[in-house]
Amino acid sequence: MIANPTSAPPPKLRIVPLGAVLPHEKSDLQRSEPLIRRLRTAEFFTNPPVVARADGDQYVLMDGANRYHSLKHLGFEHILVQIADYETEFVELGVWQHIVSDWNRADFLRRLRRIDGVQLRDGGDDKALARIQLRAGPTYSVESAAADISQRRAALRQVVDVYHQQAVLYRTALSDPAQIWPLYPAGLALVIFPTYQPSAIIAAALNRAYLPPGISRHIIHGRALRLNYPMSRLRGDLPLEQKNDQLRQWMRQKLAERGLRYYAEATYQFDE
Repeated sequence: MIANPTSAPPPKLRIVPLGAVLPHEKSDLQRSEPLIRRLRTAEFFTNPPVVARADGDQYVLMDGANRYHSLKHLGFEHILVQIADYETEFVELGVWQHIVSDWNRADFLRRLRRIDGVQLRDGGDDKALARIQLRAGPTYSVESAAADISQRRAALRQVVDVYHQQAVLYRTALSDPAQIWPLYPAGLALVIFPTYQPSAIIAAALNRAYLPPGISRHIIHGRALRLNYPMSRLRGDLPLEQKNDQLRQWMRQKLAERGLRYYAEATYQFDE
């Protein structure tokens, strides 16, 4: 289907100052490092990060933290983004659960218990930082006595760092262990996170109370993918407005050539 006003609005693409984009989570270095190497010599920018407007001329990064951090590392002044709006039906905010795999269960628990200010308590508490359900039980609540949100987020980042550095980490939208364990035979624990509201994501960015990588899950209906926008236009020294003029001309040409398709159905993509 060709995108048109009767199907879905075209994606809102802009080139904005990199410094105006505020991440709400830490970057995943395991993913950023190979991406930096690819972007250093890339001819095209393929999938733009998705942002929401925040205070003034600032934007909260919904999705694409690794692309943002990679361009920042490479010294880019501007970044091409897709602007979405939490207040519309085109954005859904969910959460990823973490499957901890290919590691020793006793070492996993021992390292968690060594984190200062973090306690593991028997049972599941929906108000905890997270819940950890071990394969074949038991379930623990990950708790912190800190009242300050920045300190609580820091504690949660330490928890994720424990297995992010030592184990194999998988993300899943599933939360039923009966569905998960057959798919991940080497999985030893399921880490379940609370649901976040858009206001919490925006506050995390503005206050630098970052979430760990790979927890927030933004579903963008009408996501812009496979743009293949020339990297030379992002690298150039033109003023920002001229860069956006080039982007608008490129977008008009794509529409005129029917080079933009809107797929309403959910898909599985096997070439990630």
